Amino acid sequence: MATEESSDPSPPPSPLQGIRVLDVSTVYAGPITAMLLGDFGADVLKIELPVGDPARTHGWSVPGPQGTQHGLWWKVIARNKEAMTLDVRTPQGREILLRLVADADVMTENFRPGVLEGWGLGPAVLHAANPGLVLLRTTGFGQDGPYARRRAFGSLAEAMTGFAHLTGQPDGPPTLPPFGLADGVAGITGAFGVLTALRARDAGHGGQVIDMSLYEPLLGIMGPAPSAHDQLGVVPARQGNRSRNSAPRNTYLTRDGHWVAVSCGATSVAARVLRLVGRPELVDEPWFASARERVAHVDELDGAVQEWVAARDLDDVVAAFDEVGAALFPVYDVAQLLADPQVQARDSVTTIDDEDLGPLRMQNVWFRLDRTPGRIRFGGRRLGQDTDAVLAGRLGYTAEEIAELRKAGVV
Repeated sequence: MATEESSDPSPPPSPLQGIRVLDVSTVYAGPITAMLLGDFGADVLKIELPVGDPARTHGWSVPGPQGTQHGLWWKVIARNKEAMTLDVRTPQGREILLRLVADADVMTENFRPGVLEGWGLGPAVLHAANPGLVLLRTTGFGQDGPYARRRAFGSLAEAMTGFAHLTGQPDGPPTLPPFGLADGVAGITGAFGVLTALRARDAGHGGQVIDMSLYEPLLGIMGPAPSAHDQLGVVPARQGNRSRNSAPRNTYLTRDGHWVAVSCGATSVAARVLRLVGRPELVDEPWFASARERVAHVDELDGAVQEWVAARDLDDVVAAFDEVGAALFPVYDVAQLLADPQVQARDSVTTIDDEDLGPLRMQNVWFRLDRTPGRIRFGGRRLGQDTDAVLAGRLGYTAEEIAELRKAGVV
């Protein structure tokens, strides 16, 4: 089922119903913002150059009935979006975009600073067409500063912020995440920025530009390292799966070869773990009551937990931690995730009826609203699938005019 309310033949109105979004961005960050808005009812139109968004060819793909390859990541991040092609670099394409902007609430773009202006589509022009437009501009380094015009992807933001420097084993290399972390964080932040700007618009402040970099949202969630360097002069180094905030916190290997994650952010939980693993005397130490002091004794704490876990099989470890109310979970691969009863009960990975691939499993909406829930109406569309319908239905172009636009390479 695609939503928590999909069994209802007449689902309630979506919270963003009536909000029109033009997604002119590519790859991940901007498209994730538009996906989140679409999941909760916004009318999203994905506008691509005729060659298509590069994300269409990223990652795994599956052939459809006609032999066309359909990217599975595309099916997710382009869900709930109509798809049209438009060469906005041409005079006719620029005119069409401005006509669409006139009736839109939001536009997302992620060209390098100055590119949109070079096409005659800068913020001043867009706001002349629609003063209430919220324009989300996502770039690697922001709209100003010495790096503004550099080419950038999320991996560079992960390197710049120190994320890669902090990730990995102490004796190993800096490690990048195996997915678009910086893009995802910026995409979520972008949705918050859009809704904030829409709220300001509705309060009478008009449309505005959101300047979103890839590196700043990621930097913002990485903890107090800048403050610690400022006040203490420290430069944190890689420490594997340990935490500077609490201990024990790590991954541990069971006797039958399974990894489990343990976290003890609260002193009471840490006490339960140490009593469980047969080291109650550590709980009575004066330093144990302070998370900061427990981190200073991490080798002793980690050793006690690993020794206990290594002597037992996974099922026994999980049952024992559950019985005493401690925090542990097996480290899953995707197959184990999909088989998990909690994931299944909440439909966290749902099944949609995709027009190209039939039944297709993908991540469900990211949070639940009990009165106006989000839902997945359809998966990512084929390149230009809705171009004719948009031109005719929204803008009144005739079939002959659309044919001329296609002949000229505008769509």
